[in-house]
Amino acid sequence: MKSRGFERINNCEKGIIPVRATAKSAGYDFATIEQVVINPGETKLVKTGIKAFMMEDEVLKIYVRSSLGFKKNLRLANSVGIIDADYYSNIDNDGHIMVALHNFGTETQVLEEKERIAQGIFQKFLVVDNDDSSAGRSGGFGSTK
Repeated sequence: MKSRGFERINNCEKGIIPVRATAKSAGYDFATIEQVVINPGETKLVKTGIKAFMMEDEVLKIYVRSSLGFKKNLRLANSVGIIDADYYSNIDNDGHIMVALHNFGTETQVLEEKERIAQGIFQKFLVVDNDDSSAGRSGGFGSTK
């Protein structure tokens, strides 16, 4: 039984399976599958070609790589990306993890294919007593209400 990991989305051979850069790194590095141009003030969804599977009581949190903020003036549009366990292989987009990057600088930024842009950290989470959430996912990116 698989407990947590990464796979390429269907029909995408370009996705680079995330790995930790060092033995003590907390995050798994995500890379682009294509060149992306982000103009000043613009936000773009950057494709990784990757999906993640995990246990039901876990979440994958996505953070921008610190070098993007410092060197390229790019940040996550939503501060921290949250990938729920039921996002994996969803019907709308197969669980494709996309990173919403915003250019808060004054120069156009170019991300090259295979450039590392974000890191993902798996974490356990807790629920409150008498939690009765039983609804299932109805779509892909940004679909929970």
